[in-house]
Amino acid sequence: MDSAGDAKSMPKTNVALIGHGYWGPNLLRNYMEIPDARMKWVCDRDPQRLAKATTRYPSVLGTQEVDEVLGDPEVDAVLVATPISTHYDLTMRALRSGKHVFVEKPMATSMAECDEMAACAEEHGRKLMVGHTFVYSPPVRVVKRILDSGELGEVYFATCLRVNLGLHQKDVSVIWDLAPHDLSILDYWLGESPVSVQATGRACLSIGQPDVAFLAMRYASGIIAELQVSWLSPVKLRRTVIVGSRKMLVYDDTESVEKVKVFDEGVDFRDPETFGEYQLSYRTGDVFSPRIDSAEPLYTEAKHFIECVRTGCTPLTDAAAGRAVVAALEAAERSMTSAKPITAERRGMVFNGQEEAVASGSRA
Repeated sequence: MDSAGDAKSMPKTNVALIGHGYWGPNLLRNYMEIPDARMKWVCDRDPQRLAKATTRYPSVLGTQEVDEVLGDPEVDAVLVATPISTHYDLTMRALRSGKHVFVEKPMATSMAECDEMAACAEEHGRKLMVGHTFVYSPPVRVVKRILDSGELGEVYFATCLRVNLGLHQKDVSVIWDLAPHDLSILDYWLGESPVSVQATGRACLSIGQPDVAFLAMRYASGIIAELQVSWLSPVKLRRTVIVGSRKMLVYDDTESVEKVKVFDEGVDFRDPETFGEYQLSYRTGDVFSPRIDSAEPLYTEAKHFIECVRTGCTPLTDAAAGRAVVAALEAAERSMTSAKPITAERRGMVFNGQEEAVASGSRA
């Protein structure tokens, strides 16, 4: 019998959630709907949050003690949805307890912590997956297929805009809060991480953390990308423009229907024999919007994690992908301090060809 058949014959995977704050309720809701998973525990220090979870889902046990969750031999996997500063400690404790771990983005506060977490997962033979949810989003995956097909031609550059009014974070800057989304998306699309990052930012309010930042990135392939993130904007914008030698593409996550549009537009250059023959030909063609599935990204991500735990396959957003994003974030922070470009440390491939292992987002 193959691994898929073996997985179907296995008992349900027991899961525990640590952290029922801002994002935890969304994780809990989706894992409750996965046929092969059983949510056994929710852990949170806040008794009101805990009561809210256990009231909505009476079959789930509640506790304020992490040790109670990690000490349960029935728990197979742990979801870490706590503040960034706690990711390293909780993940390491869970791995050492023999649990598979899903940790929310960003993976940790430094590359050194990421390396230790990855090494610990390998030492204990456990799966470690990072919550880069947008990588599992249907429109993002459609753009990936378009890029891989070569339809856009050679990719020249990308511009990303991710701004809104709030939510201001007390413990991290806007870079660590919002930039991981677009950094993970770009890494996924391009199959590479930045080789250098230059960033500038400002703390406009008195909370001590930058709430607006601009990142300029260069990739080994020659592609350049610009990313703007902000908690201070009168409108919510989630837009990326990719310019290629043949066509151009716009991905707008705030659009209700046509989230991806491909523009058959560009500029053709004819190499002149003399200066007087220098010409640029501007081309304007059709605009195409591909059909996009309506699957919920978080459910697809959650189902993929459970399948990785049950079958042993490598997560699409594994520790290497998580580390690559943290490397770019660290480089951006150092760049803001030094006011110069910072070389981003890279290690191997960002994505390891495991995309075919990602489960469908449809609910069984």
